[in-house]
Amino acid sequence: MRLLSRVLGPRLEATAHCDLPCGVYDPAQARIEAESIKAIQEKYQANEDPEFRQRAIIIKEQRAELVKHHLWVLWTDYFKAPHFEKYPQLHDLFNKATKAAGASGVKGSMDPAKGQELLDLIAQIDKIFWETKQA
Repeated sequence: MRLLSRVLGPRLEATAHCDLPCGVYDPAQARIEAESIKAIQEKYQANEDPEFRQRAIIIKEQRAELVKHHLWVLWTDYFKAPHFEKYPQLHDLFNKATKAAGASGVKGSMDPAKGQELLDLIAQIDKIFWETKQA
């Protein structure tokens, strides 16, 4: 059976951020999730209810994972070698942004300043993205 599945199975596997490689990319997806994170951090600071705070932490962490996902899709699927040549800071920018969405950033903090740092990094990616779309 194993031999049969190897012989008849697909020779090439393709993946995309959706079920069909649609070619639709936009940093707005990451930005919207990051805006949600910052708003959650602000609401957390203004609320002392422990149940509310626990829910806020859980939702914020889910949003942080979505930010990382959307950034990774842009980094690995949209941006190509010519973009990285023209914008040599791009790899470092994505690295900083995904880390800002992770444990050392918003995922590990309820400080709205961390949310703003993430938004600022996404804004830099957004600027480069739209420059590449117009080229």
